[in-house]
Amino acid sequence: MKTLLITGASRGIGLEFCNQYAADGWRVLACCRDPGKADALNKLAARYPEQIKLHALDVTNHAQIEQLARTLSDETIDLLINDAGVYPTADKHGFGHTDYAEWMTAFNINSMAPLKMVESFVKQIARSELKLIVTITSQMGSVADNSSGGSYLYRSSKAAANMVVKSLAVDLKEQGIISVAFNPGWVKTDMGGPNAMIPVEQSVTDMRKVITGLTLADAGKFIGNDGVVIPW
Repeated sequence: MKTLLITGASRGIGLEFCNQYAADGWRVLACCRDPGKADALNKLAARYPEQIKLHALDVTNHAQIEQLARTLSDETIDLLINDAGVYPTADKHGFGHTDYAEWMTAFNINSMAPLKMVESFVKQIARSELKLIVTITSQMGSVADNSSGGSYLYRSSKAAANMVVKSLAVDLKEQGIISVAFNPGWVKTDMGGPNAMIPVEQSVTDMRKVITGLTLADAGKFIGNDGVVIPW
């Protein structure tokens, strides 16, 4: 039985990843800040009690990440999905209204946490069969694609996450570990909003199809949910 470790599992894309992988027979180590308040995730875990295990994890708390890695030191993790993310509300106010404290929070969650997760769990990933690391970023993190400006906090934190993914691909290649960044598309979630184009079930289904076919040749790529490589 293959094992998934995922952050941001309590809602949206993360919750749907848990749902689909559990339905396919995977073990799911589902992490979120407060499992006691994660009603949808708890209901899902009740459907798959032998497969889904909940773990409390604030990805901005590096000591907590390290402790979880020690707790799960004997696990073999085939796939790590860094899904926890935030869209800073300050970005809605535009140029000249930057909240620098909120920007730091965005970097902590969107950029630093994925690297810390990999540093803490790399041994468990390296001993697995699949050796996959997927970081959910955004097309708004593409420098080449930025034609509308704005969203300084979100864009920069996701661009930084993309660079983390690329460096991981280089540094971990000798261990056979594949690190990629994914743009899930504009998805109907709490973050994406009601006007988004893609149902969460479709986005996750599409990404899983791409994930299944990943090889070392794909390491470091920035990929859309449709499998098309996105310009940096």
